[in-house]
Formats: sequence, C-alpha cells, structure tokens
Amino acid sequence: MMNSMIIGKYVPGTSLIHRMDPRSKILFVFLFVFVVFFANNIITYSLLGIFTFSVVLLTKLPPRFLINGLKPILFLIIFTFVLHIIMTKEGAVVLNLGFMKVYEEGLKQGLFISFRFLFLILMTTILTLTTTPIEITDGMETLLNPLKKLRLPVHELALMMSISLRFIPTLMEETDKILKAQMARGVDFTSGPLKDRLKAVVPLLIPLFISAFKRAEELATAMEARGYKGGEGRTKLRQLKWGMLDTITIITLLLLAIVLLYFRL
Repeated sequence: MMNSMIIGKYVPGTSLIHRMDPRSKILFVFLFVFVVFFANNIITYSLLGIFTFSVVLLTKLPPRFLINGLKPILFLIIFTFVLHIIMTKEGAVVLNLGFMKVYEEGLKQGLFISFRFLFLILMTTILTLTTTPIEITDGMETLLNPLKKLRLPVHELALMMSISLRFIPTLMEETDKILKAQMARGVDFTSGPLKDRLKAVVPLLIPLFISAFKRAEELATAMEARGYKGGEGRTKLRQLKWGMLDTITIITLLLLAIVLLYFRL
C-alpha cells in the first residue's frame, strides 16, 4: 500500500493544470487552505466538493490512480470521523448502540471535517502531481523574494521545502521494503499486546533513519559534484511566465470564497 503513495510524486502531462505557472498553483493551494474553512453547511461543502473534483478532472489524471494513491491516508480520515462521533455529544441521538450513542451534531461535524481534510489533501497532491520539483522550487523562491530584504535565505528555504515534498514517496517506499523484510524475519506488527507491538517498531525505525541519512548524504554529494553553491548568482534555464489562465484561476478561487461566505451566513 505504501508503494501507491502519490503525495510528492510528479506525473508528466499536458493538461491545463500542468501548463499553469507554478507560482499560481502554489498561491492557489495557499489560498485554498483558508477558503476551505469558509464552508460550514451542506450547501457550502457541496459547492466546495464540486469545485475540488472539477480541478481533479482538469488534471486528466486517472481517478483510480488518485484513489489508490490516497488509500494510505484513508485511516487518518476515518480516525478523524470516528473521533468526532465519539467526542461530540450535541443534538438528537441518531443511533443508539448501547455502549455508545451517535449524536446528530457529531455525525455532521465528523463528515464535514473529514471532507475538509480530503479536499486539502487532494489539492496539495495535485500541486505535486502536476508540477516538477524544479518548478516548485522556482515558484516558491519567486513568491518568497520579498523576504530577501530581511536577509532570509529564500532560495535555500524553497529548495528545502521542495526536497522535503519529494522525499515523502521515497521514504514511504523505504518503509515498505523494511517492513516486508522484518515481517519475513518473523517480526509481528499487527498482533499481540500494545507494548510488544511498540517494541517491534524499533527494528523498523532504526534502518529507516539510517536509510534517510544515507540518501540525504548522497543528495548532498551529488549537489556538490554539480557545483551547487546556493542561490547567489544562479541563473534559470526556464523563465516563469504568468498567463491569463493563472489570473483566471486565482479570480475563480476568490469568487468561490465570496460565494461560500454568502451561503455561510
């Protein structure tokens, strides 16, 4: 399942989303994080859902590919849903299980927060699926350029964030390999007392940390071999171009925010 993780991967394509300026996509995701919190009822969540899945369709990525790739984080969404059902005890009782009562407000909040979580993950994933690591770095660096006046290492910060995103699928693959190797040696991660299962995680974490440090060292060596000296005086092969499509995208998101605020009242 971990091998199917798509967060942090890039999939080449020719869709409208692929052709957009990376700055507009990064800005779009940043603004979307705030816009998604404007939804607070069935109407606003429905509009937000239609908008999110419309963006997914515009990427022209296979739906099955996205669904399989999001399976690893499905546990977090289900956990969030169940937690709200257990903790929220307001409104009418919709289900009485004897040992636990499910309240109307708990069910509603659980669904709303789970969908909010799903929309955020989808939009963030679309950014990495349709934007190369170099484009993400260049886009972040350009957007953070004003911070150079505060003597902040903008280029290094952008590069660090981009590398962190791209290391997610790599580390997940490493975890999957180590997990299978330990299970082949007889280590049981799924049964037994909680104390024993926590102890079984140690043989998984140690080689994972060693592998992560090894990959980081290899990356640093490769960058030094290519003469990387930081962002000072560094030129770019491809210049970023903000087009009409990028402007329309940001305006559309702002219009969605206004509509959500209207129906929120």
